[in-house]
Amino acid sequence: MISLKQLKYFDAVARCGHFGKAAEQCAVTQPALSMQIQELEKFLEVQLFERGRGSVMLTSSGRSIALRAARILSEARDIVDLARQDGKSLSGPLGLGVIPSVAPYVLPRLLPSIRHTYPDLDLRLRETQTQFLLRELLDGSLDLLLLALPVDDPAIETLRLFDDRFLLAMPQSKRISNHVRATPDMVESDKLLLLEEGHCFRDQALTFCGLRQVENAATFGVSSLSTLLEMVTNGFGMTLIPEISVGVETKRGNFHLMRFEDPEPKRVIGLAWRKSSPRKRDFIELGEVITASTKQLRKQVAAHIE
Repeated sequence: MISLKQLKYFDAVARCGHFGKAAEQCAVTQPALSMQIQELEKFLEVQLFERGRGSVMLTSSGRSIALRAARILSEARDIVDLARQDGKSLSGPLGLGVIPSVAPYVLPRLLPSIRHTYPDLDLRLRETQTQFLLRELLDGSLDLLLLALPVDDPAIETLRLFDDRFLLAMPQSKRISNHVRATPDMVESDKLLLLEEGHCFRDQALTFCGLRQVENAATFGVSSLSTLLEMVTNGFGMTLIPEISVGVETKRGNFHLMRFEDPEPKRVIGLAWRKSSPRKRDFIELGEVITASTKQLRKQVAAHIE
């Protein structure tokens, strides 16, 4: 018979592409992991990996089996979660993934609230780009995501939390009259600084008013808003920032912020989880905590914008 241990080790090698790294991830020795993979191949009577020098690659059969193995492991984790639902809200391990344009601004307020309200929750954080978070959610590595919606996947359920408006950040030397609102023309008149490819906030900024056609948009391999705003402070161009970042970023840089004219560009921040997860009640409750913790944060934005 196939064991969950064998599937777990197989899944780890499939994701890592390396026996040593997979063994480290699974907290076992490489020989022990390799033996389980060999036994799995013997039972299935199929070769799962093409073994090369220093790395491994899934065979055609291996790719098909890897998809099913990931789904089985995810459902096995859901069974464990279901068994833990004893009427106690938000307890036990919870893998939470957060996108980089949200984590530095929401987590400082959210984490103390979670620690105080849910002392039995073993929160495990992961911060990376949306594409990687979604992959890890579907393979069961993560339980819940805090990200920009929508998410287009029939296996994923989402919950809208709040709107996060975009603001235009420009150098103080280009400061405009206090009561003027920004327009797309202002963005087109200067160099638009963007995050590197892969960040959903970059794509949202480009999409705003057809900015995909702007030839003077510039990307420098920058992965954080803080670095972009440092460039703005020093006159390298302008950029768009999310409203939730204002309280933190205005302490770091000297730049001018403007609201856009109506309809203001914005993104929707929400939660996402596997539809098969039995912890929907927990996720909704955590969503309420997140919304409450960011409400005051968003109110404070007015103090920084003239």
